Amino acid sequence: MTTTTAPAPTAQAAGRPAGRPRLVPWLLRLHRPALYVWAGLVLVLAAALAWLWGPLTDAAAAAWRQYDACDMNTRCSYDQDAILRYKDVYGYTTFAVTALPFVVAAWSGAALFGRELENGTARLAWVQSVSPARWLAAKLALPALLVAGGTGVLVTLHHLAWTAGRGRIDTAKPWTDDLTLHAGGPTTVAFALAGLTAGALVALLSRRALPALALALCVTGAVRAAASWALPHLWPAVVHRSGLGTGYTSGGLEVEHGLITTGGAHIADPGCGPTTIEECRRLYADLHATAFYTRTHPYSHYWPLQLTTTALVLALTGLFVLAAFRVLRRTTGPAAPAAGDTRAEAAKGTPARAGRA
Repeated sequence: MTTTTAPAPTAQAAGRPAGRPRLVPWLLRLHRPALYVWAGLVLVLAAALAWLWGPLTDAAAAAWRQYDACDMNTRCSYDQDAILRYKDVYGYTTFAVTALPFVVAAWSGAALFGRELENGTARLAWVQSVSPARWLAAKLALPALLVAGGTGVLVTLHHLAWTAGRGRIDTAKPWTDDLTLHAGGPTTVAFALAGLTAGALVALLSRRALPALALALCVTGAVRAAASWALPHLWPAVVHRSGLGTGYTSGGLEVEHGLITTGGAHIADPGCGPTTIEECRRLYADLHATAFYTRTHPYSHYWPLQLTTTALVLALTGLFVLAAFRVLRRTTGPAAPAAGDTRAEAAKGTPARAGRA
């Protein structure tokens, strides 16, 4: 019989733990198709918005000047195609920018998290090289950077394109239009980040790709709807008074309207109309109404409304992230040491073991 002794670990192996895996290159390789699609989508939309911002807006504005200069009694021509082209491109690009948060949510729930949790590759990474918390942090941080950067460029270009046509194109959308309001502001960036984190949370809860995709879309839609509803109430509105004979004053983003009584109280409008109608005059007399009121937001409130709504959505996004880490910890337990750290600890001072051949 012979006895063999395992070689003692070298000083370098004992003193230096094995290197941790480089998560960023791994993530870029793993999701390379999605990265290419995202980059292509951002480039195409950016080119369309730049075209809208410059040549299309100028051509449409010139056509509207020709139309406004026309005499109704004489025949004149104007470039109708330029006006229609501006309208079509604006509508398509606005819808595309609005849809970006939903695209991000669907990808996050189905491909970024749901697929790896469903087929078990995430758990394989946890037990071999990366702790669950570090895995989740990396898979949220890098996509969040790319999503925020790409979406931020697009909403900036959209706002510039809309601003270039404001006051020059008669059929340009007002700033109070829901799609225009969000497509040209930072709220869309916040919606995209909320979609990303919502996809991670529902994927960790369901651990299946298809249900996570559907749930992520539902959560993102709910966040956007709630933000649109809350936006007018997040900043003090301006109150306008008007006489009972003239009706309501219009303009801006309306919050509410109604009647003012002799005691100064604001009551609901019965929907009758101005006092030029005899029935309305008697009704307002019975209600002791003295004037109409309208609470609205003028255009000067655009950025306060945008920033307060963005802050609210980002706070909700932070809650999604916190909930995702709590769900991950509950389902995986305390983070285990990485494989490199385990090998390093095993190499420190481990006595050689003898075996028999």
